[in-house]
Amino acid sequence: MKSPAERYAALVRLVESRTVTRVSPPLLLPAGPFFDLAGEEFGRQLLLTTANSGIEYCLRPDFTLPIAQQYLEDGLVGVPAAYTYLGTVFRQADGRPVEYEQAGLELLGQPDAGQALDQVLTFARWALAIYDIHSPSIRLGGVGLFESFLEAAEVPAAWQPRIRHRFGHPEAMARLMERLLNPAERAVGNVPDARETVIEIVTDAMLSAGLSLIGSRTPEEIADRYLEKQALDAAPIPERTVILLRDYLSVAESTNTAFDRIGAMCREHGFDFEEPLFEVRNHAAALAALSPKADVIFDASFSPRLDYYTGIVFEMTGSDGEILASGGEYDRLLTRLGAAEHVAASGCALWTERLEREAVRLQPG
Repeated sequence: MKSPAERYAALVRLVESRTVTRVSPPLLLPAGPFFDLAGEEFGRQLLLTTANSGIEYCLRPDFTLPIAQQYLEDGLVGVPAAYTYLGTVFRQADGRPVEYEQAGLELLGQPDAGQALDQVLTFARWALAIYDIHSPSIRLGGVGLFESFLEAAEVPAAWQPRIRHRFGHPEAMARLMERLLNPAERAVGNVPDARETVIEIVTDAMLSAGLSLIGSRTPEEIADRYLEKQALDAAPIPERTVILLRDYLSVAESTNTAFDRIGAMCREHGFDFEEPLFEVRNHAAALAALSPKADVIFDASFSPRLDYYTGIVFEMTGSDGEILASGGEYDRLLTRLGAAEHVAASGCALWTERLEREAVRLQPG
């Protein structure tokens, strides 16, 4: 049985293998990009300071964003790169500063995005195996799959961004589904009353900015104070399509069963969705082969609350439900940072203290 020191040494060897470059972004970083890309909700976790120049900085809260920025600044767009890291991130929780150690892998500009994602999943499983964690609970989600579903189901184009902004926010999505299924508000030509319209606008704005819908002021309260008339700018969604959308989002079960169920509901609705499902099926099968003892499910409603994720996303959790590893495909990040062309990106982060706690928890006796 390995000791904590032996496990940590093995993790160091993993992040320093010959096929990757270990990097360590500065401890003090400009805070602006984190607010712009991760939103105010993440921004509230930052440990901030202001320079004499007035520029706001934060202690490093994350590795992915500074690694992606450096990749662009080094002029490497179009060049495949593989970066690993192992170090401390700094955040605040309940008003107190906290430190966490993270390890991870970021693959940027790889020619085969699907293969890169499989490499990320393999890296995460190797890391868990170092800590003798062989049967984690693994949750897969499909951001790109959901966007393809909205198009294939012929959800009106004006509605798609409204629905997409709520993806990964279960409470907001459930509220929207309930509203769309309300016959009084679904009638063709009907304009929602002024208060409901403002609530929708405020909710969209808060989610787009990364603000939490749970706080001192809710969208309803803001709407009551700043009520104004505005007609819904989208065509009504047929009730049959809303029900299909709701049923899709309810899928959360073992991968093969989940994909078969999604395919069947799409065929019943009159369209074939097997091609978009094919890629997700392949990655799920590769993960199942890599982790035969793991409990792998596909949760159609699962998405990180960061809108630069674009494809398959995942979480690996321990016996107590703590997230041990998470990540996925995030192609939009490099574009939003200023890349002049599309850059495929995928990666994962591992919480080393949680891995060690899980290893201790799994020891016999």
